[in-house]
Amino acid sequence: MNELTPEQQIAKHYSAAMDSVALINAGKPEDMLDADWADCLSRNKEHLVIMLAKDFWTTEDLTPLRTASA
Repeated sequence: MNELTPEQQIAKHYSAAMDSVALINAGKPEDMLDADWADCLSRNKEHLVIMLAKDFWTTEDLTPLRTASA
């Protein structure tokens, strides 16, 4: 199995971050307890904060990450 190129690694990180953005933007699922949603929201926002601190970004639009992590 081949290792990912740096560009592929960045794309993979960006995709994972955008998954967090989508989850946050979708809002609390009806069947989720408030406490579970608060935990889920906190973990995903922290993930975005960590990803925004990375120095490997090139031309990716980080605006959605910044907005969702606020």
